[in-house]
Amino acid sequence: MDNFPSKLVENAVNELSRLPGIGKKTALRLALHLLKQEENEVENFGNAVIRMRKECKFCVSCHNISDNDICEICNNQKRNHSFICVVEDVRDVMAIENTSQFNGIYHVLGGIISPMEGISPSDLNIDSLVAKVGSGNITEIIMALPATIEGDTTIFYLYKKLKAFDITVTTIARGIAVGDDLEYTDEITLGRSIINRTPYSMSS
Repeated sequence: MDNFPSKLVENAVNELSRLPGIGKKTALRLALHLLKQEENEVENFGNAVIRMRKECKFCVSCHNISDNDICEICNNQKRNHSFICVVEDVRDVMAIENTSQFNGIYHVLGGIISPMEGISPSDLNIDSLVAKVGSGNITEIIMALPATIEGDTTIFYLYKKLKAFDITVTTIARGIAVGDDLEYTDEITLGRSIINRTPYSMSS
């Protein structure tokens, strides 16, 4: 697809097609849709994306996305701050929050250990998790990571890092199919998997 009637449209299509899951045909459809909209609507769209990129922060405590230095979840004193749910990325936080079955706080690793993809423990937010547990205020760590080899490897690594502390380490129940990502799991199944979590030493 290189016979564009406008260089401006071509540039927009090229940028849109860089987004995940967006091919050239979809990008062209989106570009033409934007072209038909009122100018102020397109400006609002563009400004929202620019503001998100410039102003959105990562919580200094849990690494979740936030408008402030501390996210709303970590800042909520009604939540149980002695329970930490460890997840792969921010999409998992949203998925678990949608279940309304967890009232603790989170820790976003920013990925999982995957030698094939060149992701090592030093690339993840692990040191800050260990430091948080070392504060002495944590009683349970819930490992809510994907049911994959990489997820299990990450859980095993974290367990070894945390086993010296006087805490309980649990994993979500395997009602989630092997290989599934949390964000694609229905809310009822995900909620039950958190409620029915099991001690890691028994599930490993």
